[in-house]
Amino acid sequence: MSMSVGMLDHYNVSTRNLRDTVRFYEEVLGLVNGPRPPFDFPGAWLYSEGHPVLHLNDISPTDKPQRPDSGVIDHIAFGSRGFDAIKQHLARKGVPFRVNEVPNSPRRQIFLTDPNNVLIELNFDVAKETLLVEFPFAAASGGPPDQRRAPFATFSAMKRGSANAATCTSGVQYLVRKRPALL
Repeated sequence: MSMSVGMLDHYNVSTRNLRDTVRFYEEVLGLVNGPRPPFDFPGAWLYSEGHPVLHLNDISPTDKPQRPDSGVIDHIAFGSRGFDAIKQHLARKGVPFRVNEVPNSPRRQIFLTDPNNVLIELNFDVAKETLLVEFPFAAASGGPPDQRRAPFATFSAMKRGSANAATCTSGVQYLVRKRPALL
């Protein structure tokens, strides 16, 4: 019989401030406070894409001290989408963060800390982020962009022409922007 540990299922945080911790994960990271088994201690389960990835234990009714850090665990990480949108969202919320570009890779990372001092890493493969077509350029004539809006279409593999343009495999040049995240 073969064995496999499998994928990471969830992480657990003990907190003396359940309300603010739930609010942080809902409002800042877009997790959803969802169903939780009727344990004999207070807490919450927060879901991402339908899976309870974060279990919170409310230790405020106990004598257990709140740890000032996350112990020997350095950080937890999520595979994420919408790099630019999440950066803008965090800035609007006033949440401090730092960005890291992984050398020789299309991977970018955003690091932030939750109310319990847990370091969170958001990973993005920006090369795979989808572009949203706005309207075609009149590239052949060198004229201004066509003012009629083309129906929105998604191209997952476009060759970048510039910061604002991309060329589809058919050779038609389009004005593009990144799809906004749904937070």
